[in-house]
Amino acid sequence: MLSGRRLDLLDPSPLDVEISDIAHGLARVARWNGQTRGDHAFSVAQHSLIVETIVGRLTAASPDTLQLALLHDAPEYVIGDMISPFKAVVGGGYKSVEGRLEAAIHLRFGLPPVMPAPLKALIKRADRIAAYFEATELAGFSDAEARACFGPPRGIGREMIDVAPRSAAEVQTLFLARFEAIEALRRPERG
Repeated sequence: MLSGRRLDLLDPSPLDVEISDIAHGLARVARWNGQTRGDHAFSVAQHSLIVETIVGRLTAASPDTLQLALLHDAPEYVIGDMISPFKAVVGGGYKSVEGRLEAAIHLRFGLPPVMPAPLKALIKRADRIAAYFEATELAGFSDAEARACFGPPRGIGREMIDVAPRSAAEVQTLFLARFEAIEALRRPERG
């Protein structure tokens, strides 16, 4: 990693996880295999910011919930973003590595290593809403195609989120700033 940390993919240690590496990597990993409109690739970091925004709009989320939403795709800073059909083909090995990375990331930032099922469902709902808008605005999907793949974006309107692709440097800065803002909210809870 650029921080100088060496991360063991088979046995990742929370001590080797740095938010600067996560932000840097996610800002440079393209969603939709880079097949999006715009002058910049639409990054996983920008997607993560949108998912966190949606979670905050869907519920009165705690700071921990917001941080889990922001970090929901954090393992992709190491393993990249694979489209869902490919993940299904690769199978259990991918999910196992992803799960170990996610647990290490969560532990590094004082979050539960495994998300409770209701919270995971909430973040997945926000993820699908974000994917719907990304698909229709950036990836060339019709409304009908996006609804068939991701369901309707209930409770969230297009005007509530910004899916205009931004540069990697800008998104990295925004991601780090949001992470730090949420951490400031979490500090009183950690007492």
